Amino acid sequence: MAKITMQSPSSRFFYPWPLSLVSCVDQAGKPNIITIGASSICSSNPPTVGVAIGTMQYSLTLINETRDFGVNLPRRDQLWQADFCGCNSGRNMNKFEAAGFTVQEPTKIKAPLIAECPVSMECKLVETVHLGNHDWLIGEIVAVHCDQSILDEKGRFDPTKTDPVLCFWNEYWSIGEKLKSWHYARTEPRPE
Repeated sequence: MAKITMQSPSSRFFYPWPLSLVSCVDQAGKPNIITIGASSICSSNPPTVGVAIGTMQYSLTLINETRDFGVNLPRRDQLWQADFCGCNSGRNMNKFEAAGFTVQEPTKIKAPLIAECPVSMECKLVETVHLGNHDWLIGEIVAVHCDQSILDEKGRFDPTKTDPVLCFWNEYWSIGEKLKSWHYARTEPRPE
């Protein structure tokens, strides 16, 4: 199949990204949530995650002030709440209350977490990189809270139980089954 060169470079061809809800707090203790469509693991040692936040966003100011944030991964049945948090500003409301989320107290940071999300990570801000209309915030994961419902019988994370939402530019998608494990080509021949 032939490739064509696109007229203008775009990051939209790098896909998919997990939908994440980044939680933060202001100096007075008012919690906030911002919906993020672009996030990624940056490193496994130390464990770090990166999130892209628009430079005009209220949450960016809060995170830069407190130097920490939560990354909460919603399930498909929480999509309306996640989208609601992305449609409204925390300047004007308490999004936890308006979306029907419960504050989960953190153990190592100031920012609250979202109790209903199956995975919540406490992150300390390591670096903010200005990249145009978004800043890339890199946070070291200092604590992880995982709902027992997504663990297997041995207490290990089971991705088949997560029901995550992925972002493909302006659209939400779910995922299907596991295809293979990394490095499977070492033990399986190339398909004909």
